Amino acid sequence: MATPYLQFWEESVPSTQDLARARLGPLPVVVSARRQSAGRGRSGAAWETAPRALAVSAAFRRPDEDRRPFSLMAGVAAARAIGAVSLKWPNDIFSDEAKAGGILVERSSGMVVVGLGVNLWWPDPPEGVSALRDSDPGAGAHAPIAGLWAAELFSLIEAEGWPLEEYRRLCDTVGREITWEPDGGGRAIDIDEDGGLVVEIDGRRVTITSGVVSHVRS
Repeated sequence: MATPYLQFWEESVPSTQDLARARLGPLPVVVSARRQSAGRGRSGAAWETAPRALAVSAAFRRPDEDRRPFSLMAGVAAARAIGAVSLKWPNDIFSDEAKAGGILVERSSGMVVVGLGVNLWWPDPPEGVSALRDSDPGAGAHAPIAGLWAAELFSLIEAEGWPLEEYRRLCDTVGREITWEPDGGGRAIDIDEDGGLVVEIDGRRVTITSGVVSHVRS
């Protein structure tokens, strides 16, 4: 049975994450907007908004014992909703070898808020940034993606486990030389059952469970 939830559409908000958290009641809440004035990424980093963009956040309750990798699950939901994108571990959406979107997960006391930000169109993006469309898709382009993403995300959350094999297929990090902060480097070779990135370093294997990872360009 599909998860019932409340959905709110906004033109512009400071942060869909904060609004979804504030509006969460007995039912899960999804808040989407064309623009954010105070969007944020991991570790509080500012999120730049493209001329045509989507910001959507889903707030729901889960027991603290549910330690599934919601960030990776949200990435799979995004790929299903958008199509023709790849995933960079652990929380980036890539198009044409550049970042087109990102995922933010915030947890506290049985509450989970999962956010997705996507550049739909950006005629002159910053270096290393891309968008999903080469031409302006129009003001209403964000709504179908937001709705599909939320439906896919809740479908994954209510199922058992998480789609590890699907994530492996979508993840462009596996098979690449990578670096990570503060001073690591190696070759990403797998995603483990808990969502960790398995890296080979000088013949030994380590698993990274969080942090900022960069692909080394060939």
